[in-house]
Amino acid sequence: MIPTFTTQLNDVVRYVYNETSKKENAIIEESLARDVNLLDFYLDSLNIKAEMENIKMIPSEQSVSKILAYSRKTSPVL
Repeated sequence: MIPTFTTQLNDVVRYVYNETSKKENAIIEESLARDVNLLDFYLDSLNIKAEMENIKMIPSEQSVSKILAYSRKTSPVL
């Protein structure tokens, strides 16, 4: 396969999420050392990953109320 910049970006994302082999890691790390644009993408990806890990999804009170009301209406009577 001919390496393209898109392929390299995909490999960097896999690298960020520890989804690459030791052999791939060596190739990616060498590419990061040689290509400033790829290094910038890697650093941006690390920052985005860290920010995403801080996201907390909290449903609104209205959503919770609707779910509980629906549950009360549809729960079987024992």
